Amino acid sequence: MTEYIPYAGPSVSELEVAYVAEAARDAWYRGAYTFTRRFEQSFADYVGVRHAIAVPHCTSALHLALLALGIKEGDEVIVPECSWIASAAIITYVGAQPVFADIDPTTWCISPESIERLVTPKTRAVIPVGLYGLPADMPAIRKIAEKFKIHVIEDAAQSLGGKHSGKMSGSAADVAAFSFGGTKTLTTGEGGMFVTDDEAIFERAQFLRDHGRSRANYKNFLNTEVAYKYRMSDLQAAFGLAQLERIDELLAKKRRIFEWYRMRLGDVPGLALNAEPPEFVNSYWMTTVVLDPSIGLTTADVRSRFEEYGLDVRPFFHPMSSLPAFAGYPKVEEAQKGNSVAYSISPRAFNLPSALELSEAQVDRVCDLLKTFLKTAGRSSKLPSPSAIPDWPMTARAKVRSVG
Repeated sequence: MTEYIPYAGPSVSELEVAYVAEAARDAWYRGAYTFTRRFEQSFADYVGVRHAIAVPHCTSALHLALLALGIKEGDEVIVPECSWIASAAIITYVGAQPVFADIDPTTWCISPESIERLVTPKTRAVIPVGLYGLPADMPAIRKIAEKFKIHVIEDAAQSLGGKHSGKMSGSAADVAAFSFGGTKTLTTGEGGMFVTDDEAIFERAQFLRDHGRSRANYKNFLNTEVAYKYRMSDLQAAFGLAQLERIDELLAKKRRIFEWYRMRLGDVPGLALNAEPPEFVNSYWMTTVVLDPSIGLTTADVRSRFEEYGLDVRPFFHPMSSLPAFAGYPKVEEAQKGNSVAYSISPRAFNLPSALELSEAQVDRVCDLLKTFLKTAGRSSKLPSPSAIPDWPMTARAKVRSVG
């Protein structure tokens, strides 16, 4: 088999193993939720907020955010075109309508100008997304939110460790949500975190995530509303706590991987990599490439060619207004016509392998292969021979699988 190089994957040390073993042994009876509480407090301290709630996934954190803020049927919530569907799906969970905003051509995050154009009397919130490691322009978004008196819910699923104007991603919104899925820099296998500085929002979210019972009536099993079961287990929290204690190491690995790519691809004509504007820190969750239209290669072209060599390359997010899941929703056709940046970038962009255990030699292979594709683009649709790639194993087609 050709050496398989995944697009994402974790870094696991003996610390995670030890903490999970301790939780398996001791986190029961009076020790129940010990690791969950430690993880929540440590995470809040790291992000720089007062409160954190560990939940099963980022989707549940976003859902809780909308519920706690009172978003309901008839309301509109603005989201960026390019993100994972969870950023918009949760809006429909509460009966509200997603309104898709265009993205910035350099950062690929939601465009503040697009947000301002889309605000109506029905707009109750905006959900900026930190894409592939770079936080959205939160200072600009906060100004718009204050002008129109709407809530800001930061989807920081991909941008843990990123910063904007000196503030940690997740610290400048009314509520923020993080993901600890298997592909993320900090993982618990599955999991997420709800964070806020607002005491009332925190108490409401705590109540809603535990089937509608308050912390004061926890042992009375007195449910005063029909709510949800959004809890994280101590075993997951133990793993997450160990990951959080290693967060500087994990983020340094991500930055090093990006630097390896930048050194090899940064001066290649017609190719753009993740941006890091002044006053921002990119956590580089996924090294991402956008090809110039003149090259003549699409995301699908590049992925199919990489797969012949066992490289797992991930597509850039599709514009959400193009997804069959949102066909027929209000304002979808308007988004399809108006969000030209998202519709231009998405078909010619992709994520390169960015797993935490990636080696520099593997990055060499990825870059050599990509450069070969770019050289042959427009001249022939035939795949270059594996012998054209230095040190690439001459074997049959690899079976490509996903991580996380």
